[in-house]
Amino acid sequence: MKKIILVLSFLRAFFSFAQNVPTKVYDSKNYSITLPEDWKVTNDSEIINIFPGNQIGAITISEYHDLNLPKTETKKFILALYKSADDEKKIKSKSGKKGYTEYFYEYFDEKEKLYWTTKVLQKEKDLFLVTINCQQKYWNGNYMKLFNEAFDSFKIKK
Repeated sequence: MKKIILVLSFLRAFFSFAQNVPTKVYDSKNYSITLPEDWKVTNDSEIINIFPGNQIGAITISEYHDLNLPKTETKKFILALYKSADDEKKIKSKSGKKGYTEYFYEYFDEKEKLYWTTKVLQKEKDLFLVTINCQQKYWNGNYMKLFNEAFDSFKIKK
């Protein structure tokens, strides 16, 4: 009985300390995203890359304005990004906040051994493309959690 109590106490202490990762907010004029404090952010011609120091993956944010992409073509556009033969039905879509249509797609690149998660937010001629790519061997546990938390925190301001 003492061993069980000791193990449970250890697990409780471990999980209470393991869950807290300090964060910071990356703020642009059109959106914000919350990321782990020690991750790096680069701006390459207005394409934002967010990644941990070991560079095992990244979140990439691109925004397009005055883009003439009809909603009927958006799913084809997403599949073309990955040269994917998947059916368009694999891409989930819904009406989102602030009048944007949200598209969500997950893809595994067998050749490069990369997991990709893609979110596209489209309203009229404005489009935000947010992706995660992460090496397969790291796409588990804590990295998956950190990438997804940052990804899910993406918010359009206008």
